[in-house]
Amino acid sequence: MTRLHLFDLDGTLIRGSAAAIEISRQLGLEREIDELERAFAERRLSTAQFAEKAVALWAELTEKQVTAAFEGAPWLTGIREVWADIRARGERCAVISLSPGFFVERLLEWGADATHGSAWPSVPFREPLDPAGILTPASKVRIADELCATFGLTRADCVAYGDSMSDAELFAVVPYSVAVNADHHVSDIASCAYSGHDLRGAYELTGNRR
Repeated sequence: MTRLHLFDLDGTLIRGSAAAIEISRQLGLEREIDELERAFAERRLSTAQFAEKAVALWAELTEKQVTAAFEGAPWLTGIREVWADIRARGERCAVISLSPGFFVERLLEWGADATHGSAWPSVPFREPLDPAGILTPASKVRIADELCATFGLTRADCVAYGDSMSDAELFAVVPYSVAVNADHHVSDIASCAYSGHDLRGAYELTGNRR
């Protein structure tokens, strides 16, 4: 039997932060993105509305700044090691995030089998944002099903790792889930919980279940 490990990005692989926050920090827009993050957390903005406001906020964003945001983010330690172990065992790992795909896809170089983020225009932005390409929490379930079909697996073979309300729908449909530095939206429904700075600690909670 093999498994598919599904990782959230914001607040999970990146502890206490998010791609949008790290990108905004490079532009000196911490206050502005904090306001958008708060509005989203309070459900005053949909994912598409958040993205529309963020793309306007980041009108001058460059590829160099995206690289700096990615490299400077507070990543959990042990990510590459966990993914290498998963793949060595013949299992699969993927990242599904509501964040911009141009940020999320960089994790392919760290050993993820697949990454899925929201479809934003390329940096620097010259094309308009298509709201239809922005993922929602429900999209995580759809993408998980698509990945299962690709890898010849089912939901019963999945393990999900996440931290917040955007992960709750996925946690509800997989048999095993790990709340990582999480809030009550997922810690109350997860199979187990991890608090710390090292993804290996969260991974160990799955017990290499077969």
